[in-house]
Amino acid sequence: MNRICKLCRAWLARLAYGSPLVLLLLAGTTALAYAHGVSDDDKSFIEGSAGINLIPYIYLGAKHMVTGYDHLLFLFGVIFFLYRLKDIGRYVTLFAVGHSTTLLFGVIANVHANPYLIDAVIGLSVVYKALDNLGAFRKVLGFEPNPRLAVLIFGFFHGFGLATKLQEMTLSRDGMVPNIIAFNVGVEIGQLIALSMILIAMTYWRRSPGFQRHALLANAVLMSAGFVLVGFQLSGYFFPTVA
Repeated sequence: MNRICKLCRAWLARLAYGSPLVLLLLAGTTALAYAHGVSDDDKSFIEGSAGINLIPYIYLGAKHMVTGYDHLLFLFGVIFFLYRLKDIGRYVTLFAVGHSTTLLFGVIANVHANPYLIDAVIGLSVVYKALDNLGAFRKVLGFEPNPRLAVLIFGFFHGFGLATKLQEMTLSRDGMVPNIIAFNVGVEIGQLIALSMILIAMTYWRRSPGFQRHALLANAVLMSAGFVLVGFQLSGYFFPTVA
């Protein structure tokens, strides 16, 4: 699978020559497959801690979002053609409501789902947003799915993806609810930090003469990154010993 990812990245790099932001997308393509990973140190802390630890869990939540390539690529696709802060705020809020709901509900209510399948749907969310930006649904199907509803629904899956990773660890019941709420607060903080950085980069890119020329290519790369994640997660589901 890693060899296939490297070949895809090499091919796409030739296409993306001359667009720095597109190259940034390419840099995260392989890492995208591991976007929900939790470091050994973080896992040891979570499994070894007991009681209320608000600040550490806020930090862990923010760290997970800032390094969560699938979340960032989806947000990148969501705001790609949004120019007004009001519109950006509306869509990001819908995404936040979605992933906060399933993150909290999944962990606190102990609702389980196969993490490979959830992450495959998260990969499809990236593919969807790229196709939406390319106008593919209207051209091929003759209609466009409700973008706000889609962002909310995919937000549910993104939150559930976070929940599945936390459920893979042994969480202490002592202080679990406030800790998970703190983790979710951290996720929101991390989202704001990451979104601010994306917006700054997008603002400068949009002012360049090559933006319109590279917009199509950027979304093609975004779609390819989503398919990489889908393929990796499905291979993990069907061939767990190989992944």
